[in-house]
Amino acid sequence: MKQINLKQVQQLLNSFLNKTVYIHLETTNGAYASHLNKAANVGAFIRNAKVNLSHCTIVQDKDTYRVGLKMDNGWIYAEGITHWELYEETKLLMAGHDPDGRLMVALQLSETPFEN
Repeated sequence: MKQINLKQVQQLLNSFLNKTVYIHLETTNGAYASHLNKAANVGAFIRNAKVNLSHCTIVQDKDTYRVGLKMDNGWIYAEGITHWELYEETKLLMAGHDPDGRLMVALQLSETPFEN
């Protein structure tokens, strides 16, 4: 994966506007969090949710990025994004990693369903 390039990622996000797309979103602080940081192990996961996007934006937030996706009845957003890649020429994969390279957040967009 590549470090976020704001202009390139915004252009790719715009390519999903006014289309029905599939979303994959997951967050985690991993099982390592509870014994290293005394934090609760938390996470969220949704895969192949179909939404129609009317607005997409990426903004810088200190050293990471926040992606907002406006759909018919609300918003989806992910923060802490650090990297991206275009997979199979059509799927936009974005992820946020902690300083040790562990996955903290993943947001993916595709016009076709993700494999289960």
